[in-house]
Amino acid sequence: MPRLADLAELVRAPAALSVPGDVVAGAAAAGAIGPRTPVLAAASVLLYWAGMAANDWADRRLDAVERPERPIPSGRVSPGLAVGLAAGLTVAGVGLATVAGGRRAAAVALPLAAAVWGYDLAAKNTAAGPAVMATCRGLDVLLGAAGGRPARALPAAVTVAAHTWTVTALSRREVSGADRALPLRTLAGTALVAASAAIPSAATPAATRRRAVAASAVTLPAVLAGWYAARYGGAQARVVARPTAGRVRAAVGAGITGLPALQGALTARAGAGLLGVAVAAAAPLGRRLARKVSPT
Repeated sequence: MPRLADLAELVRAPAALSVPGDVVAGAAAAGAIGPRTPVLAAASVLLYWAGMAANDWADRRLDAVERPERPIPSGRVSPGLAVGLAAGLTVAGVGLATVAGGRRAAAVALPLAAAVWGYDLAAKNTAAGPAVMATCRGLDVLLGAAGGRPARALPAAVTVAAHTWTVTALSRREVSGADRALPLRTLAGTALVAASAAIPSAATPAATRRRAVAASAVTLPAVLAGWYAARYGGAQARVVARPTAGRVRAAVGAGITGLPALQGALTARAGAGLLGVAVAAAAPLGRRLARKVSPT
């Protein structure tokens, strides 16, 4: 039997801190924050862990060459257990979302689960890979919005999806390193993502936008978006300076662990400032835990 630590490494357990903020940001934007939000966030975490286990199962032969230290090629977790765990977590995630949010949540959770498996089994190594992974994160935001007005959460979903595209594009060069053109493109995308999160959305109620403008020239969403840009953008700038595999992996890790700051900015932009700060607080915790279990 594998150790709990081996399973935690398989599913990248600490990286799940980057997941609940998707649901919270979607719920805040859609006016759907309530008792079901934490349950939907838990369902989202289960689906994320399922995707990580399925990813390592699908990559087990490639990892035997490029990442032999991972749980499956190292023999610490069997392939059968990994795929079984992925399937079980998927069923549990979709089921929990359905219990919490009914048909509307199930209508998002099912395509989200399909997109997760589609990425791992088919799309990951194709040109469509970053777009499929971005779709997963966008749907994750809309899962939180299922109990409110999902159309209002579309800007937040697009913003998180765009961030995810940059991380996924970089992750393809974690082993080989990159040329400078790739991190320059993703860095430009990160700047646009941060700017988008700092500006009040057209879907945000007018009263909320007026309060945000009146509060200060430097609003809470702008501060949190700036924190996100500094952390993740700084890591990408170091890749531009020297695009080695190690620096690419560090940038990917910064993109994963820094995502809660972006989610916090989006949550605060929707008028839930304190909740946005709470979401963003997962970023430093994620960085600390990433020193024990790699998020990539």
